[in-house]
Amino acid sequence: MSEDMEELALRRAAFLEQAGWGAAAATPLAGDASTRRYERLTHGEAKAVLMIAPPAAEAPACPPDAGPDLRQALGYNAMARLAGPNLNAFIAIAEMLRNAGLSAPEIFAADPQAGLALIEDLGDDLFARVAGRVDEATLYRAAIDALAQLHESAAAPPRGPSYAMLDYDALALEVETALLIEWYWPLKKAAVAPNDLCEEYAQLWRDAFSALSAPHAPVLRDYHAENLLWLPGREKVGRVGVIDFQDALFGHAAYDLVSLLEDARRDVAPELAAAMLTHYAARMGAQFHEGAFERDYAILAAQRNAKILGIFARLAKRDHKPRYLDLLPRVEAHFRNDLARAPLAPIRTFIARHLPELAS
Repeated sequence: MSEDMEELALRRAAFLEQAGWGAAAATPLAGDASTRRYERLTHGEAKAVLMIAPPAAEAPACPPDAGPDLRQALGYNAMARLAGPNLNAFIAIAEMLRNAGLSAPEIFAADPQAGLALIEDLGDDLFARVAGRVDEATLYRAAIDALAQLHESAAAPPRGPSYAMLDYDALALEVETALLIEWYWPLKKAAVAPNDLCEEYAQLWRDAFSALSAPHAPVLRDYHAENLLWLPGREKVGRVGVIDFQDALFGHAAYDLVSLLEDARRDVAPELAAAMLTHYAARMGAQFHEGAFERDYAILAAQRNAKILGIFARLAKRDHKPRYLDLLPRVEAHFRNDLARAPLAPIRTFIARHLPELAS
């Protein structure tokens, strides 16, 4: 065992002892694509989840007042405004979500400096697992209602000395779309993209982002069927358990709808997706601005799927996780459909010229 692992084990034991869970049995839980790990703890009849997010395992988060130059110097986390090693982000956003009436995990104990948090166990019934036995329309309508309630709540972004929710700004959007040309392009072409094409690609996205509405809603960024849990014993939007939201930013309401309805990991029937967008519009009523929403949805759908193509290519090539290559065809299909929308015409022209299989 390395010195770092020994220190983490000692901190973990001390943290659980202080929280009253020192005698709990621990079972590893499946993690996500991040550096975080999870354990399910059982202590008598009680259950909880231990989140382990080692502070040294990721690049630093974005300081609230950091300009573009500093963000670039700090690395990808700061440019994309990811939470990185700041466990306070999860704690503050969980409180914001619960205050809005959503079922985010309760925090029982936390040691952000050690990267440890003891949180409520919301179970194993991910939407992706229960969709075969629970009506999909019921699941997705509940997820849409939860988003609408969050957007209607006009929740103030968390802001304090330990964590401040930042805007999903143009630099964050741009550096995410750059992942396509940095990682997916070499995967497909076995060569890096020339600098002039990288700059042309970046400028096309800058032009698209300039048309977006101003940030106006909390964006959880990974709101999809493997991060939502079905809790039928609760009422109304409380039936939707929400996890993996620590990277949330203040951005555009359409983004999380894209995450849900253009899922990278499972198919959502076009008819169901269309019905859910209609349901969202009906829920939001006067707050729903049809033309602006459709434009923002189109741009952010293409942005998110460009990002995911790059992330999955990076996970396969850099992180030696080839299973993510199996997910590429679905995301490629989403991206093709996204590029067919009018606001993306200039980007589609570029893609058709250089990656024609993504624009056919």
